[in-house]
Amino acid sequence: MTSKNTPFTQKHIALGAKMAPFAGYNMPISYTGINDEHATVRKNAGVFDVSHMGEFILKGDGALDLIQRVTSNDASKLKDGQAQYSCLPNEQGGIVDDLLVYCIEENKVYMLVVNASNIEKDWNWIVQHNTGNVEMHNISEKTALLAIQGPNATKILQPLTDMDIINLKYYTFTKGVFAGVENVLVSATGYTGAGGVEIYFEDKDGASDKIWEAIFAAGGPQGMKPIGLGARDTLRLEMGFCLYGNDIDDTTSPIEAGLGWITKFTKDFTSKETFAKQKAGGVSRKLVGFEMVDKGIPRHGYEIKDATGHALGVVTSGTQSPSLGKAVGMGYVPPAFAAIDSQIYIQVRDKLLLAKVAKIPFS
Repeated sequence: MTSKNTPFTQKHIALGAKMAPFAGYNMPISYTGINDEHATVRKNAGVFDVSHMGEFILKGDGALDLIQRVTSNDASKLKDGQAQYSCLPNEQGGIVDDLLVYCIEENKVYMLVVNASNIEKDWNWIVQHNTGNVEMHNISEKTALLAIQGPNATKILQPLTDMDIINLKYYTFTKGVFAGVENVLVSATGYTGAGGVEIYFEDKDGASDKIWEAIFAAGGPQGMKPIGLGARDTLRLEMGFCLYGNDIDDTTSPIEAGLGWITKFTKDFTSKETFAKQKAGGVSRKLVGFEMVDKGIPRHGYEIKDATGHALGVVTSGTQSPSLGKAVGMGYVPPAFAAIDSQIYIQVRDKLLLAKVAKIPFS
């Protein structure tokens, strides 16, 4: 199966990026190396091509009602220009996907941003629940998306627009002209914990070239670099942010995953009763962060065990943290092993390596 390209694929190739298929797209994994790119984002600013993500527009009188029924968070709290993190629960108490909900016009127009690998699945799920004839548009294919992340990102980008992006609060967005391109949506939702913005725009009339070139003309002299998906993963893992397909999926509940804060029981939504029971009575496993005590790197799928070698769960995400200089990971364990500093063991080949449960974000 051939991978799709984003509007920036040829630019990544020309820059010598190491490319690989990801969620059906030909994506840059790294340019100069994950550690270098990771440090660039933590200390300065970097540009991620995340045009593979999915975007749906929901509009009409029933739009908010539909979102309320299919998502776990309370979207009625959103005013124009605000966004929220949420998830789409399935009917078995698992998660169809995690997503962002953008309120473009209160009660009328919303944009949902979903994971690239779940675009079709999410679309079908929402369509199935659209009993009120809400107008739905899948704009994923024609929407380009760049995430410019890092402490200097907004300072570098501000001269390219009249929108006040330096003072854009976390989980808000604004729309306007950026680098001479109209109707650009700039948000501050971030997946790296390093600050910065995301830039959504329609890929037409050379907009992608114009915006890419303007960003690097402004940022290149200040040390801004293109960043691949490899560093995106290490950055989000240091923050303890969940990655769909690894840390959360169709079989994990938001309560187990520590996402009780996006699960609001003030409204009716799919699997509400299941989650309410879990919240009241507890869960049989919890997603925890851990750091390695013994030397070794925990990888996705490695078994988590107790001191006697009894299986507790599996590592959902793991890496050698470039910022912290130690190996960290996440995984599900029984509540008895979920307290901070609890000792667990990671099976790396034929060895049991000691690790301890740690606070997220890692420090």
